[in-house]
Amino acid sequence: MDYVKGIFKKRPNRFIAEVDVNGQIEIAHVPNTGRCKELLVEDSIVWLKPSDNPNRKTKFSLHFVENRGYLVSIYSQEANSIVYDAIINGQIKELSGYDYHQREKTIDNSRIDIYLANEVDDCCGTTFLEEPCFVEVKGVTLVVDKEARFPDAPTERGTKHLKELIKLKKEGFRTVVFFLVQHPLGEFFRPNWENDSLFSKTLNEAYENGVEILVYKCDNSLNGIKLIPEPLGFDLSEF
Repeated sequence: MDYVKGIFKKRPNRFIAEVDVNGQIEIAHVPNTGRCKELLVEDSIVWLKPSDNPNRKTKFSLHFVENRGYLVSIYSQEANSIVYDAIINGQIKELSGYDYHQREKTIDNSRIDIYLANEVDDCCGTTFLEEPCFVEVKGVTLVVDKEARFPDAPTERGTKHLKELIKLKKEGFRTVVFFLVQHPLGEFFRPNWENDSLFSKTLNEAYENGVEILVYKCDNSLNGIKLIPEPLGFDLSEF
């Protein structure tokens, strides 16, 4: 289904936006719980995906916003799919070589986005999973100049995920936090100390304890989103 062009007007709450579509105000679902205040500016051009579900409360979902001449993806859940598909297709060299891939692995009270492992058969033909790797994905939409920053609003849930990765790492598992920059202008990553110092401190703690940090970005178009298979640099220090 094709996208519909609109003009963003306001965001009454974090779940919905009012958008001018051909002169008529439509209510669109915003699939991103971040603030996105630097992106969702009044009169910005946005691109909506129509829904064919008659039971939905909103007719559209807001997928893209134009910012500084670029198309920015704000569909946060899509970041997980992009990274997962890129792993399967061998586009992320640091996560290549695994033959078992699973979306959403429940560990204790958390659900980690991606679980990777290698399948090994014993002498009796029973298959076991070895060398597990847990990957938590964070979509990044905030870019200041050309520096990508996460989060754009305090995230207790994000901090909880980092602590879970630290725990898993201490138990002997490979763990990765993967930042996918969804704004094409992002060329470098730094945690957003100003907006969430606790998350930023915990990210530093995770890195010091052996949790790996990967940063990549994606190329956005109305015809599709694809990961650019070259990692970006990062700096965890405070400003």
